[in-house]
Amino acid sequence: MKKILVATDFSACALNAMEYAMELAKIMQVEVCAIHAIGSTEGIDNNIFNAIYMDDYYNAKRQALKDWASTFTATGAFKDVTVSTVCEVGSVSSVIIKYIETNEVGLLVMGTMGSTGISSIFGHNANVMVTKTKTPTLIVPLESKFSMEPIITLATDFESKLSPEDISILNDLLVASKADKLNVLNIIEGNSWKTNAEGEASLKKLIHVTELDFNYTNESNTTEGIMNYAISTKTDILCLVNRTHSVIYRIFNLTTVDKVMNKSIKAVLVLHE
Repeated sequence: MKKILVATDFSACALNAMEYAMELAKIMQVEVCAIHAIGSTEGIDNNIFNAIYMDDYYNAKRQALKDWASTFTATGAFKDVTVSTVCEVGSVSSVIIKYIETNEVGLLVMGTMGSTGISSIFGHNANVMVTKTKTPTLIVPLESKFSMEPIITLATDFESKLSPEDISILNDLLVASKADKLNVLNIIEGNSWKTNAEGEASLKKLIHVTELDFNYTNESNTTEGIMNYAISTKTDILCLVNRTHSVIYRIFNLTTVDKVMNKSIKAVLVLHE
């Protein structure tokens, strides 16, 4: 992985997400790019006089982003982390996707209000981004803080097939954090209790940098089962696989990933099939 992309709206959520990303970048020895989207009508207010000076407004926003990012590099803890900034006009999703398409981004980081209620640009947009891009996305709730010895849990149904890029990111994270194991959780709904030897063997071939601790639990509700396990094990980073669903399904249903993102007070790493 070469670069971590951090979306910011200058809020407390974004500040927390940036701090988390800087800590990750430090141990993974990669650079960080802070990205901000300027709304297409921002600063205009339907006023012709204001419209004339839009370039000045945009330049002021770009300088504000640089100043914001420099507050992190100015600290001794992050003096060796390279940070760049990008400030473009457009929706949050379009600006981020455009950057990802032309740059080698290994991880997208976005902040949310977490269990206190998703708000600001990162609420809705965090949910949107995990469906619009295949880039691994780390959702960092305001309550979540970086841990130097994180407990990492992967929730899986053993049916989703992770992309090579996502497997690489997960292995890199495990190595950089020096995790002594990866908790692997499978929620069994209903009464048909059974382990999955084939699924375990397949994961062991893909995730080979640490021990895998397989856990099975019977729950009537998958989301609640994942959340209960994360709490009981004091999980710091919860890894979920975002499965491909039709647009119609997305409109009328919240996926497990959506539900967990909306409830978790710990960082959620969304991987993709």
